[in-house]
Amino acid sequence: MTTLQTERLVLRPLEPADAPAYAQMRFHPDVSRWLPPASDEPVAAAEAAIARFAAGWRERRHAPWGLFRDGRLVGHAGLNYVPEFAETEVLWALHPDAWGQGYATEAARAALDYGFGTLGLDLIFAITLPDNLASQAVMRRLGLGYRRRVDYKGFKDIVWFDIDRDAWRSRSPRA
Repeated sequence: MTTLQTERLVLRPLEPADAPAYAQMRFHPDVSRWLPPASDEPVAAAEAAIARFAAGWRERRHAPWGLFRDGRLVGHAGLNYVPEFAETEVLWALHPDAWGQGYATEAARAALDYGFGTLGLDLIFAITLPDNLASQAVMRRLGLGYRRRVDYKGFKDIVWFDIDRDAWRSRSPRA
C-alpha cells in the first residue's frame, strides 16, 4: 500500500480505526447525495468499504486513499477499478468543511500521476451525476474530457469524462 504527500494533504490507505471518521465524512447528507447508497448502517458500511479498498491495494496496487489535512480525515480520493466498465476511475469525496479549497483537484492530480506514472494505466475515467457541476469542474481542471453518458449502480444517465496517458503527460509538468 502506497502513501503519498501533496503540498497540503497526506493520502494514505484507510485503516479499520478510521471507520468512524470515514463514516462521518462519507455519509454526511451533503456528500452521500452524490454517491451510491449504502446497504448497511454508516460505520459498518465504512468498515466494509475500508476492507474493499484494502483488497484493491493487494490485488491492483491501487484503491482510494483517505485524505488527511493536519492529521484529520477530510475525504477520500484515489483510483478504483470498476469491473462493469473494465477500466479504472479516479474518484474523490470530501467533507463539506473541506469543499472549495482545491483539495479534490490536488488529490485527484496525485492519483492520476500515480495511475499513469507508477502503474502505467492507459486510460482513467471519472463519473458523476449530471447536476454535480463541482465535480465536473474538477474533471475539466484536470484535463479530463466529456465522452458519454452511462448507467451505474442504479444511477441513470451518469456523465463520463476520461483522459489517456499521452494526454495526461502532455498536460502534466511532472510527467
